[in-house]
Amino acid sequence: MNEKTVMIIEDEEDAAELFAEMMRVSGYRVFKTSKSAPAIEMMTVEKPDVILLDIMMPEISGLDILRQMRRDPALANIPVVVVTAKGMPADIKNGMEAGASTYLTKPVGFLDLKEAVERALGSQTTST
Repeated sequence: MNEKTVMIIEDEEDAAELFAEMMRVSGYRVFKTSKSAPAIEMMTVEKPDVILLDIMMPEISGLDILRQMRRDPALANIPVVVVTAKGMPADIKNGMEAGASTYLTKPVGFLDLKEAVERALGSQTTST
């Protein structure tokens, strides 16, 4: 079984490491960035199977990253699990409309995160 790759885009180092550890324990290969600027380039090179994305990022918002991905044919089919503190109905609506596969609000538990990633991977259409 080839290892699935999870990319974590999260500016809070503690949260990023926590998510990374949760994903490693679940058997995923993980790489992460705390900056949104290189995120698109990283995912183009690394081709992750799924992305954990924070909305509130310092330079470019997570929603903008998500919209950019959905416009890029090479990245459009990568499932994105949004993990953010922004939990208002309008925030969730914006996230889903931008193309999120799943929207989780922090704090997020291990099982919720693992299930969301598995669901996102299960629903992805393989087009290689």
